[in-house]
Amino acid sequence: MPRLLLLGRPDCHLCEEMAQALVEHFPQEPWQLDEVNVDEYDELRRRYGLKIPVLMDPGGDSVCVTRFDPRAMADWLAEHRRAETRRNPR
Repeated sequence: MPRLLLLGRPDCHLCEEMAQALVEHFPQEPWQLDEVNVDEYDELRRRYGLKIPVLMDPGGDSVCVTRFDPRAMADWLAEHRRAETRRNPR
């Protein structure tokens, strides 16, 4: 199951739009989307406070910043699947 982090803030309409766009563009994927409030962590607030929302993989690589990018998401998903196949060959 693809796991992503959404860095944002409560009541951020851009953050809500990014989460919704993820589901709308890839409705068949069983996403695990963990939302993180950047204001709860000094380092995240310093690094991403003015750039939210940020959609990133658990390794810390940014997939989309400030706006949802369907192409970047598709590329990330394809790479995620290739990596899973390498880790779990049949």
